[in-house]
Amino acid sequence: MDQEGGRVARLRPPHWRAHPPAAALGLLFDAEPAAALRAAWLTGALIGLDCRAAGFTIAAAPVLDLSIPGAHDVIGDRAYAAHPVAVARLGRAVANGLLAAGVLPVGKHAPGHGRARVDSHLSLPRVPEDDLDADFRPFTLNGDLPWLMTAHIVYAALDPNAAATMSSIVIRDVIRGRFGFKGVLVTDDLAMKALSGAPADLAAQALAAGCDIALYCSGDFAANEAILTTCPALTPGAQARLQAGRTRVAASRLTLVEAPLAHERARLLS
Repeated sequence: MDQEGGRVARLRPPHWRAHPPAAALGLLFDAEPAAALRAAWLTGALIGLDCRAAGFTIAAAPVLDLSIPGAHDVIGDRAYAAHPVAVARLGRAVANGLLAAGVLPVGKHAPGHGRARVDSHLSLPRVPEDDLDADFRPFTLNGDLPWLMTAHIVYAALDPNAAATMSSIVIRDVIRGRFGFKGVLVTDDLAMKALSGAPADLAAQALAAGCDIALYCSGDFAANEAILTTCPALTPGAQARLQAGRTRVAASRLTLVEAPLAHERARLLS
């Protein structure tokens, strides 16, 4: 379930609770870090409770991208902050709240979407900068999350020929290597226009590059059928990573009561 809070929320009022955008937590962090981290944990827990009640066990959050001046607003207020450590800490708190609710978090969009100057839903972003240390930092500090999602972005300094989702170089050397990520790696939606080609071919390329799971969300049943026919079975490594995530969320789940959590968050954000 793509459920970050703010404008990226598939479960919405009046049937489900509204949740704040990431930037609202970042603003609170600037003034009161401890209160912001608590509000972030509460937000993750409340999103997780919504997801669990609706039958979902995975939430595509938190966003670990930086807020970058001059970048496209496709990330915008979905980013917690401009400072990588603030992003890392708030993202971690949201992830821990989701886990407490019994829902697996998915950090996104590795190795960093914040610098993109175009919307990857519509066209392929190319990031020319050589120094990406700040962009990487939130992912490095959250390299033990159970799931990460890739970015459909070409990083000239990493692999000028392929978007990260399709780049064995980025996945091997940066996401698995530098970030030390050992969890499940899922693609961003392969139906986004940043990528071109037949959906089944894109899925095969992403899996060959090192992704564990291909995500395709267009609702095009013929394309979905082609993907399901083309994609290989989960590798033993992917199966082990999926099981490790299930084990972790089972060990992290707490008994939570929604109403007092929501009241506390409202007080912290008021």
